[in-house]
Amino acid sequence: MSDTLQTERTRVRRLPNRGAYDRDTINAIIDEALICHVGFVVEGKAAVIPTIHWRDGERLYLHGSVASRMLRSLDRGVEACVTITLLDGLVMARSAFHHSMNYRSVVVYGTAQQVTDREEKLRALELLVEHVCAGRTRDARRPNEQELRQTIVLSLPIDEASAKVRSGGPGDDEEDYALPIWAGVIPLRLVAQSPISDERLTNGIPIPDYATDYRRY
Repeated sequence: MSDTLQTERTRVRRLPNRGAYDRDTINAIIDEALICHVGFVVEGKAAVIPTIHWRDGERLYLHGSVASRMLRSLDRGVEACVTITLLDGLVMARSAFHHSMNYRSVVVYGTAQQVTDREEKLRALELLVEHVCAGRTRDARRPNEQELRQTIVLSLPIDEASAKVRSGGPGDDEEDYALPIWAGVIPLRLVAQSPISDERLTNGIPIPDYATDYRRY
């Protein structure tokens, strides 16, 4: 497997210095994010659907109801374009034109395959739970046979992908640096608030550490 995932269509053309094609950079963004957007074309019409994702090795996973139009289309061999974005900050420049955002993003192209082996499917779904909240599989009930039949799991090879990253402060025109206007970055990050126990929770069940101490990387 190549160390670079760059192809002609994943090559970053706009601001190419922000592009990255190594697995470490791409995998780190995939692993931190909780939501992706899946683009595909069905019956000549484009669609983009937000959904959860997770990664195992060099494959990206998606899941959902067997009735999902997106998953049924991908299972038939329709090519997917998966995009993932993490927003890290608002970049405030002196001019309106140079305002920007700090971000880390990934684009993955590929054709998905359905996971049909029962044990592999169960393992993939456990990895999904761990992706969302590490440690949760120790407590959660595993899917039963009816739930497995109602769920489709697809895997997509991560072998044609790119990342694009912006970091740092604003880049103003040289003559604007003398303007009496504040400029800089407003950092942003996903922060968990205090857990709220279910109103039907059995008395005496404590909130687990993975809930009280939850954080994304």
